[in-house]
Amino acid sequence: MQTADSLYTIGNYTAAINTYAGLKGEKAKLQIARAYAALGNTEKAVVAYQSIITQDSTQTIAMFELGKLLAAKNKASSALPLFVRLTVDDQSNAGFFYHLGKIQLALGNLNLGKKALQEAIDKDKTHLKAIFVMAKHLFTQGEPSNAKKIINLGLQTAPKDVALLNLKALVYFENGNYKEAAGLFNELIVLGEKKPFIFKKLGFAQNALWETQKAVEAYRQMAKFPDYTGDAYLGLGAVYLKAKQLDSAAYYYKEGIKENTVSFSKEYASLGHIYKLKGNLKKAMDHYTLAWEEDRTNPYFYYQICTLADAYYKDPKTKLGYYERLLEYYPELVPYIKERAKIRITELKEEIHFAAN
Repeated sequence: MQTADSLYTIGNYTAAINTYAGLKGEKAKLQIARAYAALGNTEKAVVAYQSIITQDSTQTIAMFELGKLLAAKNKASSALPLFVRLTVDDQSNAGFFYHLGKIQLALGNLNLGKKALQEAIDKDKTHLKAIFVMAKHLFTQGEPSNAKKIINLGLQTAPKDVALLNLKALVYFENGNYKEAAGLFNELIVLGEKKPFIFKKLGFAQNALWETQKAVEAYRQMAKFPDYTGDAYLGLGAVYLKAKQLDSAAYYYKEGIKENTVSFSKEYASLGHIYKLKGNLKKAMDHYTLAWEEDRTNPYFYYQICTLADAYYKDPKTKLGYYERLLEYYPELVPYIKERAKIRITELKEEIHFAAN
């Protein structure tokens, strides 16, 4: 057994299996199952675990490890009866209820999952994994206040737990409590969580709070991550646009578009808005056209093109054509835009008629 254990410990799993196979006893069988699992041979590991349980249905360790293995391999329905059995046999073990709760959630049994997780927390108020999963579930189910209560319970045990702090920051962020969210994101950064998505959320929150320079710094930190440079530039564009620094806003929107390859309808529209504020109607119209070409499902983009064309062109027939195409392209326009377009069409037709006479 000692030789087999040594082989297992140093990761020589195949040799360990061959050595364990020559030994008798439940421990050797359990180690064979573990070695197959470590090798990634799930099928043989499952067979080995099931063999142990079939011979002795009281083998709690084998049942527990098999349940976790099945759950990890997205076989929650197979893992479920194992954890139901474990929780029935040992109702004091918070860990069993934690795994049962996760499996129930994975299977879409939300109420049963929530109940099992609550059981785990009631039995062990320091079970951070159960607390995190429960809080995340409550948050995604639209219960931010209850999620925050559970998170705070976990933070009593581990005040610097980055997973819980991040979740708490997201709860505040998604509910528009940007001051609290920004404070927590900054705390995470101090704790070493210098990750691009944290800088992105922090930048957005600080921009919402009109903390322009802080938002700029957050997005500049985000830009240091090569795969996120484009998104960081777009964030900087939004910050400078809000601060009415139009040249800087235009620059960063353009740089963000260069860096990325996805759809940029909103960014093109933002550039259009910038040029409109600067009085450059032609460039504004060009960029709203780019936005519309990227997303033709958005009638607002084409309506902006119409109003800009109305202000830019002198020929009423040219102006009329834009508004008529708007109604042609989007017969189900929202009422207030549709009414404005119809009024302007009537005015332009009258203008054309009087000019002809």
